[in-house]
Amino acid sequence: MDAAPTPPAAPAAPMMAPPQLADGSELVLRVMPLPADANANGDIFGGWIMAQVDLAGAVLPARIAKGRLATVAVNQFLFKQPVSVGDLLSFYARVTRIGNTSVSVHVQVYAERNPADLQVVKVTEADLTYVAIDDQGRPRALPK
Repeated sequence: MDAAPTPPAAPAAPMMAPPQLADGSELVLRVMPLPADANANGDIFGGWIMAQVDLAGAVLPARIAKGRLATVAVNQFLFKQPVSVGDLLSFYARVTRIGNTSVSVHVQVYAERNPADLQVVKVTEADLTYVAIDDQGRPRALPK
């Protein structure tokens, strides 16, 4: 009598972006760019990535400000690698400074690409500053 065939091995669990990086940065946003976000060369527009970084960068300051805030500075922005349609982008943020009215944040962006042979690469990082504002758009003190 032949032995029963061995069942196939269970598929490996899909790679998930960790909720936090070793430096304490938190996962605040995940998004996949679409064809409409690409330029004529097929790469994702830098401006689209900048907008997503601004959204991701505001998550932690919004928790601190407990109200309206505005982006007042993009202190540094580095594009390390191009982003393509189909890349799954994970945005990590870490507060680097809290002032009287402002919060500075470091954002790192990683792309998960080529699901058949998964590669995870850092594509962008930036430093931004947000300021808490009142209903008239003037700076206000952060809550203590």
